Amino acid sequence: MATITARLLLSLSLCAAAAACAEDGAAPFDAKPVVKLNEPWAMTFLPDGRLLVTEKKSKLKVVTTDGKVGDVSGTPEVDYGGQGGFGDVVLHPKFADNGWVYLSYAEAGDGDTRGAAVARAKLVLDANGGGALEGFTVIWRQVPKKEGRGHYGHRLAFAPDGHLFISSGERQHFDPAQDMASNLGKILRLNDDGSVPKDNPFAAQGGVAAQVWSLGHRNPLGIAFDRAGTLWDVEMGPKGGDELNLVVRGDNYGYPIVSNGDHYDGKPIPDHDTRPEFHAPAVSWTPVISPSGFVIYSGKRFAGWDGNGLISGLSSKALVRVAFDGTKAKEVERYDMGERIREVEQGPDGTIWLLEDGSGGRLLHLTPKATAGAKS
Repeated sequence: MATITARLLLSLSLCAAAAACAEDGAAPFDAKPVVKLNEPWAMTFLPDGRLLVTEKKSKLKVVTTDGKVGDVSGTPEVDYGGQGGFGDVVLHPKFADNGWVYLSYAEAGDGDTRGAAVARAKLVLDANGGGALEGFTVIWRQVPKKEGRGHYGHRLAFAPDGHLFISSGERQHFDPAQDMASNLGKILRLNDDGSVPKDNPFAAQGGVAAQVWSLGHRNPLGIAFDRAGTLWDVEMGPKGGDELNLVVRGDNYGYPIVSNGDHYDGKPIPDHDTRPEFHAPAVSWTPVISPSGFVIYSGKRFAGWDGNGLISGLSSKALVRVAFDGTKAKEVERYDMGERIREVEQGPDGTIWLLEDGSGGRLLHLTPKATAGAKS
C-alpha cells in the first residue's frame, strides 16, 4: 500500500503538470457577487431565467439574476445541524408541463437518528417574486436512519431517459456502503414518482436493494450526465482520496474496503489497486479538494470548456475543471475563489454561477474575460 507521503508526492507531481498549478493563477473569468444568502446549498434555473436556491434552514428562495429574492412557502421541516438541513433542488425534465420540483433534505427519525429524504411538489409561482410548494410528497428515504449529522449525499439528477438518480452517503457509518439491506453509500435509480424501475441491476433482490444502481460510495456530493448519457460522480474521500468516478450499472466502488485515502485516526485503508475487483476512481485527489457540487459544461461562452466537468470545492476554496477522454479524466485547471464553494451551476446563456458556503454565502456570476477567447 502506498504511504501518505507517496500519495502526496504523486498528487503534487500531477498538480505540477496541470495548468491548475500555474504560478500566475489567472482565471479566464470575472466573478461578480450578486446577493448574499444564509447557508445556501443548491440551485437550479427556472425556465424564465430565475434561480431556485435552497438554504439549509429549510428556506427555498426565488432569486433573479440581478439579486432580487423572493420566498417559497410549503418547505419541509428539516433536521438542521452539522451537514444536515435542506439539500438539493432540481426540476422535472417536463417542468414546463407539470411544474414538479424535486427536493432533498435531512429529516429526523426515532431517538437520535436522522436520514435524507427526497420529495416532489408542484411549484406555483406568484406575482410577488415568490411562490408556494403544493402537493408535497416524500418519494424516497435513506434506510435505515442513523445517528450523526454527516454524509447525507442527497444530490439529485435526471438521466436523459427521465429516470431520477439520487446519491446517498454512508452517513459516516462505513459498513452500510457494502450492505444491500441498506441504501446508504449507494447511487440509486428510480422512476420520477419514486417507484423502482424493473430493469435496475439488483431489482430481483427486492427491498431497498432494488433501488441500487451502484454501491461502495462514501459521500457523493455531485452527480451529472455527460452528452453521451454517461453518469459521473464526485465524492469526498476520508483523509485523502477524494474521487471522480465513472458510474457504471451494478459496479462496486469499494468503500470502506478500499480507498486512496486513510481513516482520520491514521488507520490505513488498502488502495484501490490492491483489489482490482472494485471500480477505481478516474481521478483521485490527495491533498483533497472537498468536492461539493458538479456540473458538466455544455455551453459556448467559455472556449475549450465544452464537455468539461466543473467541481466546486470546499476546503480547496476552488473551482476545479476536469477534462474527459472516454472513460478517463484528468484535472486541467484549478481556480482559487478565496472562499469555500458549495455549488456550481451553468446558466441558460452558458455563464457559470457559484454559491459560497456558510452564513452570508454569496451567489457569484462568472462571465468570460474579454481576453479568454470567449464567444458571444
